[in-house]
Amino acid sequence: MRHSTSPLAALALWLSLIGLAACGPGAAPEQEPLRPVRVVTVEKREGGETVSLTGRLEAEDNVALSFRVGGRLVARTVNVGDRVEAGQVVARLDREQQENALRAARASLAAAMSLLTKTRNEFGRQDQLLRDGWTTRARHDQALQAYQSAQAQVDAAHAQVAIAEDNLSHTVLVADAPGHVTARGAEPGEVVAAGRMIVQLAREGGRDAIFDVPAQLMTSAPRDPVVSVVLTSDPQVRATGRVREVAPQADPVTRTFEVKVGLINPPEAMRLGSTVTGSIRLEGGAGIGIPNSALFSADRNPAVWVVDPGSGLVSLRNVEVERFDLAQVIVSRGLEPGDVIVTAGVQALRPGQKVRLLGATP
Repeated sequence: MRHSTSPLAALALWLSLIGLAACGPGAAPEQEPLRPVRVVTVEKREGGETVSLTGRLEAEDNVALSFRVGGRLVARTVNVGDRVEAGQVVARLDREQQENALRAARASLAAAMSLLTKTRNEFGRQDQLLRDGWTTRARHDQALQAYQSAQAQVDAAHAQVAIAEDNLSHTVLVADAPGHVTARGAEPGEVVAAGRMIVQLAREGGRDAIFDVPAQLMTSAPRDPVVSVVLTSDPQVRATGRVREVAPQADPVTRTFEVKVGLINPPEAMRLGSTVTGSIRLEGGAGIGIPNSALFSADRNPAVWVVDPGSGLVSLRNVEVERFDLAQVIVSRGLEPGDVIVTAGVQALRPGQKVRLLGATP
């Protein structure tokens, strides 16, 4: 008996034959895609890490010039940016009050001198009468006391005259050293108190590079480092300096310490207020520095993924960490110069996995 095959049954038979052919011994398995990673080549570290900070230039000596007496400011002869010489007048006060005080002090001195003359003569007469026996000891002692009191009043009057003359001389404000005016604190016509800043003067002779240094860097920096300072806008302009002053207390807001570096023969292009970059090399022995992102944990021990340049396969290698610097990890054992380690993508790797370096052709 003849059987007829339907088209649907023929299609099912054809698909089953294709599946059997695909499962045969000659079929190739699907390849795993290469995982892209970022790597670095390990290099020998010759010394400590070099750290750079941004700071500013200021004069070594900044002086706030002010009057020692109060009064009305009638003139200020300099402005911000002006250069002044030693002894140059920078401001004046109204002298009327101090001149009146001087005249009063001199009048008091004249009255005291007159009284001193009178009591001196009286004491001289009483002293002679006492020797001749014509007066008593009590009257002699009374004349002596009056004479000594008058002498004390004359001394006090001389002191008042000296104070008045000194106050009058302080109505003129002069610069005590050459420098440049960096700020002003009062305008003509204002009534200023004694000690109020009239102008701020940056004295010539020294410049400081000032940096805000983190506490971690303070502990790892050498005792007396040589600081290389360059102008941020023009790195070709450079100078060297040494730490001159370190703030004993951290800033309450930034928690950094202000460090002043005295520059040695800075060039003229390093003007006051310029932004500079200072660099120092931290203390530390030779070792191998790797990025923080390259460190991996294997059984709670530090490790890194090492790439075989020939095959592209990765393997996990334990390392010994000497210390953690600001931007890298210092490895004392486990790596050799020339090793290629993974720095990005370490969490998604497994031993023996083949990787592709980022930027390379797959």
